[in-house]
This record gives sequence, structure tokens and C-alpha cells, in this order.
Amino acid sequence: MRLYALCDQDLLDKKGLSLEDFVEIAKQKNAEIIQYRNKNADIAFIKQQLIKIRKMYDGFLIVNDAYELIEFCDGVHVGQEDLKAIDNDIFKAVKILRNVINKEKLLGISTHNKEEVLQANLMDLNYIGLGAYRDTSTKDNISAILGEKLDDIASLSKHYVAAIGGVKEGDKFSHITYHVIGSGLL
Repeated sequence: MRLYALCDQDLLDKKGLSLEDFVEIAKQKNAEIIQYRNKNADIAFIKQQLIKIRKMYDGFLIVNDAYELIEFCDGVHVGQEDLKAIDNDIFKAVKILRNVINKEKLLGISTHNKEEVLQANLMDLNYIGLGAYRDTSTKDNISAILGEKLDDIASLSKHYVAAIGGVKEGDKFSHITYHVIGSGLL
């Protein structure tokens, strides 16, 4: 299993954990990627957190949504709704993002079904997040739980696939590159 650790600031605050605590746990579990997600802070705070993580962690660092901070990390991850906020045409939105972050940075998007995976195959991406695998307390309004169908849908992707949403360390998949674990890491 390859680990992609999702560091959600709201979850850290709720559990009373520091950013340093999370990074140390991720390092102990050999996480190859840390994604920092903060849906409520201003850009200056997110930048500060990315700088802190970079000082403690040598692996890949991804920022959620805040592509304007790409110089402080290795890539950006955006959801479907976030793509539509950039442009109603998600293909155009990905092209805009790719132009902003350049080719040497990683770009990943969230997908939730077969249709979105097939659309992603036509985009200049490095990976997709696919899910939710099961229900999770870190995300509201999950439209559909894929369960055992997740692995079959992942097999359709030409990109690396990170299983998202309620994933646990012991979960087994055939077509998944990374297990994205947030609250289960703690």
C-alpha cells in the first residue's frame, strides 16, 4: 500500500492535534504524499502551513484548491466543484490550471463515478482521486458511496488513482496507486 496522507486543518483542530503531530505520524507511516486541505482559512494562513510542512517533510506536498500557492508545494488537487468555479467547462478549467501551475507540478482532481474518470482520461493530469469508497466524517454531502465498485472504476483510468473517502490502511485494491487516509491516520 502506498500512502497519501490528507491533512485536513478542521480535523486537526477538532482533535486538538498540531500540524507537527500530523506530519510526524505521516512520516512514521511512510506517507509518500501529504495534501494540506483548509477550506476555511485565508491564503496567508495556508501559505504559512505549507511552509511549516515543507520544513518537516521531504515527500510530495500537495495543496487543496489554493493553486495560487503552487510555488510552496509540489502540486495542487481540486474537486469537481472547484474546477467549475474556475470555468464551467471542466476541460478548459484543467487547461487553465495546468498553465498556472506548469508541467513540472502535479495536478490531481477528484472523481466520483465512471463518467468523471473517463472525462479525466482526456485531461492533462498526474492523478485522480476516486471515491468515496465508504462513508467518511471528514466530507459532507457525499453523493455516492462506490464501495467494491471503486476498484473496477479505477481500472478505467489512464492516470494514477488515489482511493478517497473512508479508506483504511488495510483496504485492498488491484487498480489503486495510493490510499488517501486522513482521519484514519490519526
